[in-house]
Amino acid sequence: MNYTKTVAAKEFKGYFTSPAAYILMTIFLIITGWFFANPLFLINQADLRSMFSVIPWIFIVLIPATTMGLLAKERETGTIELLATFPMAKHQIILGKFWAALGLLAVALLFTSIHFFTITFLGSNIDFGAIACGYLGLFLLAALYSSIGIFASSLTKNQIVAFIISFFIILILYLMQFALFFIPDWLAGFMQYLSVEYHFSNLAKGVVDTRNLIYFLSGIILFLKMATTALDSKS
Repeated sequence: MNYTKTVAAKEFKGYFTSPAAYILMTIFLIITGWFFANPLFLINQADLRSMFSVIPWIFIVLIPATTMGLLAKERETGTIELLATFPMAKHQIILGKFWAALGLLAVALLFTSIHFFTITFLGSNIDFGAIACGYLGLFLLAALYSSIGIFASSLTKNQIVAFIISFFIILILYLMQFALFFIPDWLAGFMQYLSVEYHFSNLAKGVVDTRNLIYFLSGIILFLKMATTALDSKS
């Protein structure tokens, strides 16, 4: 039996049994719609660059809010012990919850495709490659942030504490790029590589570099592995 798929399906359906997912998704779409429409009506410029630039900032708050209860709530209610009675490995629980959170974020990103069809209808000069890379970057960003959120949720029973932990980890990784001016030259290259914004901005420009892909994939694996270890240690 594929327990990862079972956990993912349960968690994904669970998002839509409460108004929280609808509220978060509505806020997300309103903000992204505003940043798309603003340049369209003010300077008659139809593209997705302004939307791509604001979504990473929205993710800093949206994804911790989406993931904070995935394990913390299970601990608080005691249902994590029930999950432990099933013949499945801890990593299957972690992966199931990860795919559920990423699935919700993928749906939210899918809804933003209406802006792509809008600029296509308006007949703008469209760089399809850059747009595809931009969406790839957003998807990888969502995956990395989701893994961080799940790791934070594995550390505590308190959902607010899980939110705060993941929020600050994500914020530090994103702002690292902007602090390079204050870092010695010998350390700047290493700190730049650790910066999420550096790797995302490369993809958003349409540059697909294996170093960027390796960064995201290794970060996702690292945080999911740490979440599994934390879950094991608290079982």
